[in-house]
Amino acid sequence: MQELVEVAKAILKHNLNAQADEHILIVTDSESYEIATIFDQAGKALDNETILMKMTTRSKSGEEPPKPVAIAMKSAEVVLCITHHSLTHTKARKEASAAGARVATMPGITMDMLQEGAITADYSEVEKLTDYYCGLLDAGEQVSIEKDNMKLTFSIKGREGIPSTGVFRNKGESGNLPSGESYIAPIEDSANGSIVIDGSIAGIGVLQEPITLTLKEGRLVKASGQDGKRLLELLGEDKGRVIAEFGIGTNKSARLTGNVLEDEKVFGTVHIAFGSNKPFGGTNEAGVHIDCVIKDPVVTLDGQPLTIK
Repeated sequence: MQELVEVAKAILKHNLNAQADEHILIVTDSESYEIATIFDQAGKALDNETILMKMTTRSKSGEEPPKPVAIAMKSAEVVLCITHHSLTHTKARKEASAAGARVATMPGITMDMLQEGAITADYSEVEKLTDYYCGLLDAGEQVSIEKDNMKLTFSIKGREGIPSTGVFRNKGESGNLPSGESYIAPIEDSANGSIVIDGSIAGIGVLQEPITLTLKEGRLVKASGQDGKRLLELLGEDKGRVIAEFGIGTNKSARLTGNVLEDEKVFGTVHIAFGSNKPFGGTNEAGVHIDCVIKDPVVTLDGQPLTIK
């Protein structure tokens, strides 16, 4: 256990730039409580005032935390969200960032992930790759993703690429930890076509067989197979089925494990998500955000091949 506390101390110091006089808030739930206590011990070992808040487990990624948690998140300098479902794309996270907190979201992180895979990356390399792809997304307008004779197109015109490097040095910076992705909010009604998902889906895990998603005017209208049916159920009938995100993995140490926190960071993959995207430049609020990972796709940006491997 002490070895993991040392890992957590290194993360607090190097990834979150925790300073001696800063308050550290750890938000957790029953499923993630054991790992949250490791970071609680680490924060106290660094002599930081460290607060551990345990809430009822949310029912899905993107669901807001309770009001007392949201208020506390705005009051700390460093916030770790070590939870079963993701708080990354919530209003609470966005408001905490706006208040100046450095926020690391760690949905579904496991003991294994504290020692292997994405967390062990060369984060200077991750930062360089992430900035590179964000620059391309910033300048781009039209994206197409092709896989197994299927093609999905959508617009990102006027939207900004968001870097998630896993390193948060400055006030208001936030993202996943471990991390490594460049992502953007597509124009919500612009996506048309079909795409094969063959990696993993948040809340479902690694797919045993690929599924095909069909979108029309930005909305998911059809999903094949049992996992496709489960995806539709997770998203609900309304705004949850609107395209929310296009992301590019930039972490060469990340593995496809069934945990989307790591899966969507794998270099050589891209992901699309459905549901909320207002916290990162979109217009949709849905109370859910579900990522779908695609392995080895062919991506073009304004007609030019986008090399991701």
